[in-house]
Amino acid sequence: MKPVNRRDLVVLAIGLTVAAWLLVRAFYGSLPPFDWWLPVPLAVLAIAEALGARTLKARLSAEREARKSQGRGTTAARTTGPVRPVEPMMVARLAVLAQASAYVGAVFVGVWAGVLVYAAPHIGRLGTATGDTVAAVFGVVSAAGLVLAALWLESVCRVPPGSDDPDRSGSARA
Repeated sequence: MKPVNRRDLVVLAIGLTVAAWLLVRAFYGSLPPFDWWLPVPLAVLAIAEALGARTLKARLSAEREARKSQGRGTTAARTTGPVRPVEPMMVARLAVLAQASAYVGAVFVGVWAGVLVYAAPHIGRLGTATGDTVAAVFGVVSAAGLVLAALWLESVCRVPPGSDDPDRSGSARA
């Protein structure tokens, strides 16, 4: 698998910002107000992926250290306790999830940024613009957090360049 191209994410977000701004500009009066809790699922997914990346990174590091210590014949693996092995298919699935989440996050960054670009200048003139601006700011922050967490998770799923284990070299590549 190829890593996510950051330029593609930026182009997607900018393109959808313009498209969302045009649509919101045309239909703002007939749209329901945007509530602050609408981007909460994005924030929850971003937190879950960040925690998953942190956990996976720790488990992979522990597994690599245990392999190194076994190769040297030291007793370090016995003193630190048993290492729970990481399933290669789980890493591959997490890499796919990370890539999909990065694109979804970029889409929502663009959509919420389009709402924000339209609603923010109208705060004093339109009654719902204040609430819509708050929701849009929270949406942009949540979606950007999802993109960052997904890119971090994807980077954790990569096989290090000097991997000596041929059985694992292709299975966890992101």
